[in-house]
Amino acid sequence: ALADRLAGVIVSVDSMQVYRGMDIGTAKPDAESRQRYGYHLIDIVEPSEDLSVADYQARGALVIDALSEDGENIILAGGSGLHLRALVDPLEFPPTDAELRSELEASAPRSLVEELISADPGAGEVVDMANPRRVLRAVEVLRLTGDTPSVRIAAAQATAVRQYVPSRPFIGIGVDPGAGLAERVEERFGSMLASGLLDEVAALTPVMGRTARQAVGYKELIPVVTGEASLEEGSARAIRATMALAKRQRTFFRRDPRISWIPWHHEPEERNAIAWSRLEGLWTS
Repeated sequence: ALADRLAGVIVSVDSMQVYRGMDIGTAKPDAESRQRYGYHLIDIVEPSEDLSVADYQARGALVIDALSEDGENIILAGGSGLHLRALVDPLEFPPTDAELRSELEASAPRSLVEELISADPGAGEVVDMANPRRVLRAVEVLRLTGDTPSVRIAAAQATAVRQYVPSRPFIGIGVDPGAGLAERVEERFGSMLASGLLDEVAALTPVMGRTARQAVGYKELIPVVTGEASLEEGSARAIRATMALAKRQRTFFRRDPRISWIPWHHEPEERNAIAWSRLEGLWTS
């Protein structure tokens, strides 16, 4: 609706719509909508590939820069908070190395903590030392770049991210889920199954990479496809996982002071009218 009003193009900010073939479970827009609004950053890699947030950020920057040069009104729409921030904020993603990662994963967790503290006595104020995954990542970055956690968190870029200072100014509007979310999630998942989601998962399972396999809905239905769970069990897990994801998303986005929230309304036309009114107010201010 906003794209119609603004004669704009839409850029998907969804971590799983980037994968080709994952259509029903990620609720991709239909072909007509994609042709009408552009819908960039959809179907850009195969499900066998692992597209990192850093890769998404690099591709997204090229798209947004090109659209901006053409004078387009850009609407970022979607689900992943980190992917949104990767496009509008000065997030920097340190390098990673698969061989080094494997070496560190084979190391004793205590030795990694000691290595990190030896290099940076204040690391405990920055990194959760009780979280092995975060410690491992901090050591990986330290070895690859020489930057300690204390140095990285004190950087101007990191300060801007913490203070929500964007590198690309934008207007943020969020729709509060309101009451009845559980019922809507259950109904939505039932519609996906009726549209052929299980067949889609069955076709993709042999070629899905590590990241694609973690997509909500797919992850829970893969055991159904392989005969390790019933459809009833897989569906129940998928619905629970969707509710958990919705809760995490809401928590993530609610922290962002730049997002203006509008109340839920069961009528799409009413929601659209409220969103447009809010956008006009924020635009003029």
